Amino acid sequence: MKSVTVLGSTGSIGCSTVDLLLQAPERFRVVALVGGRNVQRLAEQARALRAEQAVIADEACLPELRALLAGTGIMASGGRLAVIEAAARPVDWTMAAITGAIGLEPTLAAVRNGGFVALANKEALVCAGDVMLRAVEQAGATLLPVDSEHNAIFQSMADRQVAEVEKIVLTASGGPFRRATLAEMEKATLEAALKHPTWTMGAKITIDSATMFNKGLEVIEAARLFALTEDQIGVVVHPQSVVHGLVQYSDGSIVAQMGSADMRIPIAHTLAWPARMATNSPRLDLAALGRMDFEEPDEVRFPALRLARESLRVGGAVPTILSAANEIAVEAFLGGSIGFLDIARVVEGVMLALGRQSSDSLEEVLHWDEEARRAARLRTTSLAA
Repeated sequence: MKSVTVLGSTGSIGCSTVDLLLQAPERFRVVALVGGRNVQRLAEQARALRAEQAVIADEACLPELRALLAGTGIMASGGRLAVIEAAARPVDWTMAAITGAIGLEPTLAAVRNGGFVALANKEALVCAGDVMLRAVEQAGATLLPVDSEHNAIFQSMADRQVAEVEKIVLTASGGPFRRATLAEMEKATLEAALKHPTWTMGAKITIDSATMFNKGLEVIEAARLFALTEDQIGVVVHPQSVVHGLVQYSDGSIVAQMGSADMRIPIAHTLAWPARMATNSPRLDLAALGRMDFEEPDEVRFPALRLARESLRVGGAVPTILSAANEIAVEAFLGGSIGFLDIARVVEGVMLALGRQSSDSLEEVLHWDEEARRAARLRTTSLAA
């Protein structure tokens, strides 16, 4: 049996992972499940999977978790240190799906075990790319990309002929405002921004998809994962979300991965890798699909891509600053205090204000993450006034 830990089990990616584990209980031993604040869901998951340990990040929720798991023999823990300790428990495979900068330390703890780490936390490579990759090399760990686009690239490079790769192409759905004008997006409501045309995701990543910051962060992540330069990474808008990524080789061949818009497919690929496992995901029917469309992204209406590419070219702490400022700006939009187009304005303003900074350690990463959050809060407060 493969031993597994799921960091972020109560979120969207975590729930899909739990669903796959429940489909093949004879193949997996669940060591730890880590959730944020959803105590009921975490307890249900721990019971269903017979986990050895359940950890709630919000320590105030620990008494309730203990009560819900009373008599099960499942160890209940809570708080930041408990999360990191659970992530550090030796296992064969870890799902790293705690979003945001708070997921950095647990992800690093999992990497240092030297096992397989299924990476669903973009910030691990966007904010702390050099730090994370050094830890991976030192521990002999293996990163397995979970994002549908990066997983598609990983599958399309199955022959490992990396030296023959000319470029990769990440696909983007275009989100709910693919055809909207700037004037329409200026007045966009939260309800409209949360109506993703193809994927069902959490609120933050859904807004990131609408602004295309999600794709910008994926460009940075792809550069780290596959050791590519910024000009080797293309993006095309593909509203059907059927082709998830393409690799163009030096002989002119293009290899692409296709599948239905279901995150259980890339998660299952990492969970069973280097083998495969069955899923109950919907099968792709090309005849029913009928057509596939592709178009260039518009960086005027969606400046997030431009900002992400700029941060990747500059390097240092700039990707950290971009990601942190975006988190705060999205929070402000979700809270109704700023407009949709203000998200990119806040991020660009913070990047200009903080400038080029170095970031060679986790401490520096966390420092500039906090500085960017502080600067972004000031800007969102000013816009809301």
